[in-house]
Amino acid sequence: MADPTTPVYRTDTALRDGFWIRALLLTLALAFLTLFLFLPLLSVFVEASRKGYAAFAEAVTEPDALSAIRLTLLVAAIAVPFNVVVGIAAAWAIAKFEFRGKSLLISFIDLPFSVSPVISGLVFVLLFGAQGFLGPWLKANNIEIIFALPGLVLATVFVTFPFVARELIPHMQALGSTDEEAALTLGASPWRTFFTITLPNVKWSLFYGVLLCNARAMGEFGAVTVVSGRIRGLTTTMPLHVEILYNEYNSVAAFAVASLLAGLALVTLTLKTYLEWHYADAIAATKRH
Repeated sequence: MADPTTPVYRTDTALRDGFWIRALLLTLALAFLTLFLFLPLLSVFVEASRKGYAAFAEAVTEPDALSAIRLTLLVAAIAVPFNVVVGIAAAWAIAKFEFRGKSLLISFIDLPFSVSPVISGLVFVLLFGAQGFLGPWLKANNIEIIFALPGLVLATVFVTFPFVARELIPHMQALGSTDEEAALTLGASPWRTFFTITLPNVKWSLFYGVLLCNARAMGEFGAVTVVSGRIRGLTTTMPLHVEILYNEYNSVAAFAVASLLAGLALVTLTLKTYLEWHYADAIAATKRH
């Protein structure tokens, strides 16, 4: 029996911050978000509409802008599915199996986070450029990589590769291999086990990874600007087109195209938040499994 003279502390009270501390932290967080996120985002849309809808529509429908939009969508349509397939394979191998070089593979997955995108683009130029290591062979076989679509795809794939794998690895590790082992014991093939057990269990993490990967693919600037050559109307993606317009002091058109990228970011955030809210119970149940 507890000693009545011993003071009793309520855990929830002891761990609860005072009102002024909570108010201060909340104020600082809101001030930071307002200054560095909300105001810049709002200014993009304000500047884009400063001269009215007609100027906005003209800026986003002129030939170079349409070419940049199509190229951005094409690069993302190639890079994102590739990263999904490779990211799933890498996460499955790391989370479900033990093998020599596993830690090295994890380091390689994280490499794009630690290398500047500009440096990664430069590496591709040194490898595949006209004066690069493979340049003479590519030229002899009439293959264009740098200053062409393949170079843009390679640079985008490298920069966006970690997003899918990094969303899946911790989730797969938390789930363990019990379900897969049970399915294999009952006679299911490895592929059937993967598509009916593994993949459905990590579908939310996979979807988040795809959202982040797609948003980064469409907004990538550093690596793409090195390998593209900035050939207007041919190898300029939307971020590069924004830079060209801004350097030409065509700020309204630059902000108009930038607003499309900002809108993509808002759609990504809204969709992710909606899924987390609407399917919160399902997501939590999957993670507890």
